[in-house]
Amino acid sequence: MAEQTRTRYALTWANDIAQAPRDHWNALAEPLKTPFLEWDWLWNVEHSGSATAHTGWLPNHLLVWQDQRLVAAAPLYVKGHSYGEFVFDHQWADLAYRLGVNYYPKLLGMTPFTPAVGYRFLIDPDQDEAALTALMLREIDHFCERNSLSGCHFLFVDPDWQPLVEAHGYLAWNHHSYQWQNRDYQSFDDYLGEFNANQRRNIKRERKAVTQAGLEIQVYSGEAIPPRLFTLMYDFYSGTCDKFMWGSKYLTQRFFELLHQNYQHRVVFVAASELERPGCDPVAMSFCIRKGDQLYGRYWGCHQEIDSLHFEACYYAPIEHAIAQGVRDFDPGAGGQHKKRRGFPAVTNTSLHRLYNARLNQILKPYLLEANQLEAQEVAAINADLPFKQK
Repeated sequence: MAEQTRTRYALTWANDIAQAPRDHWNALAEPLKTPFLEWDWLWNVEHSGSATAHTGWLPNHLLVWQDQRLVAAAPLYVKGHSYGEFVFDHQWADLAYRLGVNYYPKLLGMTPFTPAVGYRFLIDPDQDEAALTALMLREIDHFCERNSLSGCHFLFVDPDWQPLVEAHGYLAWNHHSYQWQNRDYQSFDDYLGEFNANQRRNIKRERKAVTQAGLEIQVYSGEAIPPRLFTLMYDFYSGTCDKFMWGSKYLTQRFFELLHQNYQHRVVFVAASELERPGCDPVAMSFCIRKGDQLYGRYWGCHQEIDSLHFEACYYAPIEHAIAQGVRDFDPGAGGQHKKRRGFPAVTNTSLHRLYNARLNQILKPYLLEANQLEAQEVAAINADLPFKQK
C-alpha cells in the first residue's frame, strides 16, 4: 500500500502561492466554508508584502499532484516568531529556551493574521482523505527534520478535520472565541427579544447614541463597494493598530488595494457617515468577509471617538445585515471583552501541535490535558453569564 501511494502521488513544496495553479487550488478551496484558504486571499496576503520571509512568514506550501493535477494542498509557513497567530505559545518558547531547545523556526498551518476557524488540508473529495492526510503529515515530518524545525502547528482547525490529525499523535490545545448564531430571526428586534430587559434597553440606548451623534450607517458589499473605501479601510485599520495594538499592523495598504481587484465579491464594509456632510468620507468603518452563510468580522477604525460607535459598526449593524441576508453564523473576530454582553456565546476552537523534542513534548502533554479542562470550565462560565432571558 505504501509503495502504491508513492507511485500514485508526487509531492512538492512551493515557497509562493503563485506556484500553485489558481484554478486547481480553488477547485479544492472554494467548496469549503472558510474563505481564508482560497488562492486569491492567500496571494493577496503574500504578494502585498504582508506575509513574507522578511516579516517572518516564509511560505512553504505542500502540494500533492496526481497526473499533473493538484489533488491536495496544505498552506504552510515557516515562522521565526509567534506574532500574528492569535494562539499564544510564547511560554512554550520560553520553556524550550530553559531546556536548551530551539523553538524557532517552526512550521505553521494557518492563514496569516486570521484567527478564524476552518484550517485544514485541501483535499479533492474524490480522494481518500484519511490516506492523503497521513501521507502529507509524513512528508511534513520529513520536511521539519530536514530543515531542523522544532515542530508543526495547525491553528484554528476545522473540527471535522481535527480527528484525522489527532490520530497521528498531534496534541490538541483548546481555546475559545465568540460566535453569533442566527436562530431564524426575521429582524433585529427578534434578536433583541433574546435578551433580558436590562441588556435589551442598553443595546437600544447604544444604537440610539450613534443616531443622535448625527451618523448614518450604510453597509456595502461586493461590486457595490466604492473603490475609495478600500484605501480608507486601510487608514482606519492602521489607525486602530497605532492606537491600541502597537506592533500588530501586519497588513499593508497594498493588501487592501488587492482586495478591490480580486476579492471584492467577498468583502462587506460597514460605514458610518455624517448626515450633515453628504458625500464626504465615512468617519468610521468596519471590514467583514462573507462566504455563503458565514460572516467574519476582521478590522475596524474611526477618526473620532463616538459613544457606542464601535458596537454599532462591529456588532449590531453586521448582525442586522446578517439577518437580512440569511447569514447563519457571524464570527466577530479576535478578542472578547465586549462580545459576551452583545450576545456572542463562547465557542471552543482548537490548535494541533507536534513537537519533535521528546522532553518538550513530554512536559506539554499533561499540561495541555489540564489546560483543556480549565478552558472547558471557562467556556461554560462565560455562557452561563450571557445576558439572555431565563428560559
